[in-house]
Amino acid sequence: MSTIKVTWITSAEERIEADVPLGEPLMNAAQNNNVPGIIGECGGALSCATCHVYVENMDQLLKEREPVEDDMLEFSVTPPLPSSRLSCQIVASQDIDGIVLRVPAE
Repeated sequence: MSTIKVTWITSAEERIEADVPLGEPLMNAAQNNNVPGIIGECGGALSCATCHVYVENMDQLLKEREPVEDDMLEFSVTPPLPSSRLSCQIVASQDIDGIVLRVPAE
């Protein structure tokens, strides 16, 4: 399989599902699938928090947040939670097939 299933739940409770190619950052996948609220202002350079998501499931399968990601999450418009991640730092892999990401309200 060369793709995984990703579901985003928007702040309006709309579910957007997509098949995402392995190796693609989920921020890019969100932008490619017109997920509202995922801006990615820095283009995935880990220098903003405009791709902030809450991981609804599988957060235990993701690598731990790096300190710089924690720092950037502090600048998020919405408060970070333990399940908060920057979607530019989540890369599609078989381990996270079926991941669900909630986009916080702006």
